[in-house]
Amino acid sequence: MNILLSPSEIIEHLYCPRFTYFELYLIIPEHEEKRFKVLMGREVHKDKAQINKDYLRKKIGVTGKETEVYLSSEKLHLKGIVDEVLTLNDGSMAPLDYKFAEYKETQYKTHKTQSLAYGMLISENYGKPASKGFVVYTRSRNKLIEIEFKQKDIDDFQKIIEEMLLIIQKGYYPKKTSSKAKCEDCAYRNICV
Repeated sequence: MNILLSPSEIIEHLYCPRFTYFELYLIIPEHEEKRFKVLMGREVHKDKAQINKDYLRKKIGVTGKETEVYLSSEKLHLKGIVDEVLTLNDGSMAPLDYKFAEYKETQYKTHKTQSLAYGMLISENYGKPASKGFVVYTRSRNKLIEIEFKQKDIDDFQKIIEEMLLIIQKGYYPKKTSSKAKCEDCAYRNICV
């Protein structure tokens, strides 16, 4: 069974592993496309793809870019659309992702995980190293943050993928999140026991 996971599905899994069980094993849709932040995020991505089409961020060493690139890898069990695939002046590559969010002087695990997934896809598909990624926080005056990928990040990420595959392929019912606050706004709260 060839399973390709999107960064959104991985982030949902980190939020609560039962998302994976309900959405990807039982195939009960969450309907995230109806949420305000999801809709706004999609609008931001669409706008940035048009507005910044030819703009190269030379301050961070960008020599080329592709926008809205679909990448997948059966080997990594990943798929996704990268907002921008950057070619850097040292020969490496990096993902750049736009977030409809404010920067709060902290590196969000979800943003790092998504950037890492895209970095791994870029490395696999282009055959070039992708040891960092970039996030633009559109609600903080387009603040650009660099995210470094370490081997520990990659190892931890691969464990997450293995856990997700166990749930999807074997129907393993995982423990729910330890944070009851997360359950309040969960699409599956009425069926999760």
